Amino acid sequence: MRAIIHVDMDAFYASVEQRDNPALRGKPVIVGGHAQRGVVVAASYEVRPFGVRSAMPMARATKAAPHAIVVKPRFSAYAEASEQVFAIFERYTPLIEPLSLDEAFLDVTASVGLFGTPADIARRIRKEIADELNLPSSAGVATVKFVAKIASDLAKPNGQREVRAEETVAFLAGLPVSRLWGVGPKTEEALKLAGLKTIGDVAGRDLEWLEDRLGSSGRHLWELSQGIDTREVVPDRAAKSVGAEDTFDEDLAGTEALKPHVHAQALRVARRLRRAALKGRIVQLKLKFSDFTLITRRTTLREATDDGQTLYRAALELLEKSHQGKPLRLTGVSVQLDEEPPQLGLFPAAAPRTAKLNATLDKIAERFGSKAITTADIAGSEATDNPDHRSERPVDKSGPKP
Repeated sequence: MRAIIHVDMDAFYASVEQRDNPALRGKPVIVGGHAQRGVVVAASYEVRPFGVRSAMPMARATKAAPHAIVVKPRFSAYAEASEQVFAIFERYTPLIEPLSLDEAFLDVTASVGLFGTPADIARRIRKEIADELNLPSSAGVATVKFVAKIASDLAKPNGQREVRAEETVAFLAGLPVSRLWGVGPKTEEALKLAGLKTIGDVAGRDLEWLEDRLGSSGRHLWELSQGIDTREVVPDRAAKSVGAEDTFDEDLAGTEALKPHVHAQALRVARRLRRAALKGRIVQLKLKFSDFTLITRRTTLREATDDGQTLYRAALELLEKSHQGKPLRLTGVSVQLDEEPPQLGLFPAAAPRTAKLNATLDKIAERFGSKAITTADIAGSEATDNPDHRSERPVDKSGPKP
């Protein structure tokens, strides 16, 4: 029998802001962008009673909670915290399926012999996140993904809930049908018209009756109502590229204003390449203009590299040729990975001096944080060279999200 844990960070972006700024702790905090065109990125639990939720327009959120403290998002800080959270996951299992920066499924079936029961493992993970990162998290423990996800939702905030195999059907029975994966507003209305308001109502119906009324989705919903979910936890497949991008709070124009951001993105990509022992030759620049027009430009280097300055020079050349002084709302730098190792020469080449320098910089960043040492142009701007989390790179993931 499988042991699945769903870990979800609580109000993640807002929690990071409250952690990093003690003055925000216990206060209603909205993490969001531009007051007119922006949306709520995250809402602390203190502001949620006023109806503020993620993805809500900022204008509506500030009207609902005029006393709330609005903080601009710092995606690099969230990415760095997420890296640390996932590093804790990796202490317990390699079978980690990220859903976003702040949540993931973990299959700990093979870890029980080393670390204790699934519930014990979840407690250890949450304690290490709290002790080491000073961030709250919630966890659901079950034998299937569907139930583990619901359990973690019901455990929030900063809680944990385990649903044993023999308790699964009873646990689900009283929940509304909207909790079933795949049930949107239209399906929910159809189920209610058929007299099915709870998951228990679905479980109590004959399978053929459901299939007659709902077609192929009838079996799917009936299986979920019985706690049947055969999907496995699938780790990220190999990435074809590594990238970093940022959306600006206000449009930027002119190469000088954009340089620090492109430079920081190139350094972030390079650091991630080195951590994964990867290199690439094709450098791509992504630009989104103020009118939402999106273009990409690419160039191919003579040799594969993981050096940030090399990537920056290539990206800057693409920027100077492409943006034409028009205001931009987003830039991004990515590198397509080499699928085959380079052919070895007759005599091994000496490691370039940049490799030694990068290795030293990586050690400093690992010990003292990514802001400990950086370039002058980035230090003097709002750009950052903090490393990105895996979700910023294009990857293929198996299985639908909840």
